[in-house]
Amino acid sequence: MNAEWLYHYFERETGPFRNLSDLSPEEAMAIHTQLKKRKDVFASKRSDDYYIIRRQLEEEARRRFIAKGGRPIRLRPHYMTLGECPWIKEWYREGQELNIHIREFDPKTVSFTYGDLFPTMRYKDGKPYREQIYTKEEIFKVIEQYGWPQEWNKDGSQGPEMYIEVQVWDDKPLLKHISQGER
Repeated sequence: MNAEWLYHYFERETGPFRNLSDLSPEEAMAIHTQLKKRKDVFASKRSDDYYIIRRQLEEEARRRFIAKGGRPIRLRPHYMTLGECPWIKEWYREGQELNIHIREFDPKTVSFTYGDLFPTMRYKDGKPYREQIYTKEEIFKVIEQYGWPQEWNKDGSQGPEMYIEVQVWDDKPLLKHISQGER
């Protein structure tokens, strides 16, 4: 697995880094309701309280990241994966991917979870990486110990951890990729 690249997966029609959390609660709920009606996208399977829980988890992740010395600029993160997960494109009608080298990010503005933020923070099975937010330095130690979930569990049959998620707390390294027309 190549640990030098961060990947972002998105719907072609929408474009990259369109973040539900950047919207007002009313706007986000309206989009969530529209997505629930579509059966051809992964987001249609989300629970009715998804947005409320997401905001709570993002606030908790930000708080924990700051406690570890992180300096988030955004109130809510953008999401990427550490390493490639091409199967995530199947979650979208016309899935696309964008990758950015990890050196383009200030380590103080990116946090990591061993798995998606939702199950990582909510799944109770006693695994030591649950309810943990990691710095860049820390996540590589976790990967050394447990491996890459996108290699050993890409279908989710061995638990909810299917990839290393990256929470990007700064827009700056993303702007040139969006403005270059990588949509």
